[in-house]
Amino acid sequence: MKIRKLASFLMTSLTAGLAAAIVVLFLLPGLREPSPQAPHLNQPEASAEPPAKPPTASGPFSYADAVATAAPAVVNIYTAKITTETQSLRFRDPLLQHFFGRLLPDQTRKRRETSLGSGVIITPDGYLLTNHHVIEEADEIKVVLRNGHNVAVRIIGSDAESDVALLKIDGEPDLPAIPISDPEKRRIGDVVLAIGNPFGVGQTVTMGIVSATGRHHLGINAFENFIQTDAAINPGNSGGALVNARGELVGINTAIFSRSGGSHGIGFAIPFELAEGIMRQLIATGEVVRGWLGIQGQDVTEELAEAFGLRSVEGVLITGVLEDGPGDQAGLTPGDVITSINGIAPKNSHELLQLIAGTAPGKQLHIGGWRGNTPIEATAISQPRPTTSPTRE
Repeated sequence: MKIRKLASFLMTSLTAGLAAAIVVLFLLPGLREPSPQAPHLNQPEASAEPPAKPPTASGPFSYADAVATAAPAVVNIYTAKITTETQSLRFRDPLLQHFFGRLLPDQTRKRRETSLGSGVIITPDGYLLTNHHVIEEADEIKVVLRNGHNVAVRIIGSDAESDVALLKIDGEPDLPAIPISDPEKRRIGDVVLAIGNPFGVGQTVTMGIVSATGRHHLGINAFENFIQTDAAINPGNSGGALVNARGELVGINTAIFSRSGGSHGIGFAIPFELAEGIMRQLIATGEVVRGWLGIQGQDVTEELAEAFGLRSVEGVLITGVLEDGPGDQAGLTPGDVITSINGIAPKNSHELLQLIAGTAPGKQLHIGGWRGNTPIEATAISQPRPTTSPTRE
């Protein structure tokens, strides 16, 4: 009985399998092997070489080599300023104070204010770049090398309008000078490292990228051409080094954009090529001399062009002229539009300021532009820019 049931089960299974095979072969012909009459699709022969791998981004897994290259050239700067305070003595009783308060002598008290920052050794013989605001009005300056050695320094010169200062370390041969990057190879997105002494905790390295270049009109300095980075820059980092992934100097860390005083990922550094030009002037003469016209300019917008009836939005609109200044003597008046300085067309008021400042005092400035719809040409003689200029070109 059991054998009969087993045989019946096997016959049923075989019949179901044959039925399924017939369905597959006749209803789904795509699963059968192609017949000899079927068209043959030409396909390229398989290459003996393996397929090329997609390009992958290359980069270091560690920036320790860059830090080892740059960090010895970054120093800590400690400053102290002595201030004198005058304190008037007062009686507790208002009546006594009224009658006898003037008889009490004023007392003076001296107070020592300390600050900190960073600096970068540029040459093996000890020239050191930092920010003007790091050493401004300092009565004492102490520089500590990365190895903890205190060194004596003197101020070569300082430029408040660009916030660059140059110091000199004396009596220390073969100092670790930082290598310099090529500004032509700088790109937005490059990895950068900020090295300095934030909050006085000791030398610290933070990482980010170049977020933007050529930042200006920030109200930080008179002459601005900042590199923007999201590498954390905090109080104490000022004057320190911003370096690339090879440890080469890109800029001098200068400022942060922050409402709380801490880093919010928007920091600014002075490009080394700008600081280098100032450094050379300070070494040569101890001061920075710039050209000046005594005019104030504003970028021409479509709204201004329509309001003033200007022929185009190109050039810089003169909004103020200092009386008896070089621009006034050349015949420039408010409402004129400057379109060229010595054959170079400024795109905005920032570029106009740079062109004028870059012309040595005593040199001629050939100015082209418009007065209404009338073309004008003028020649002005550049004068030394005052330390505190009444107007900003």
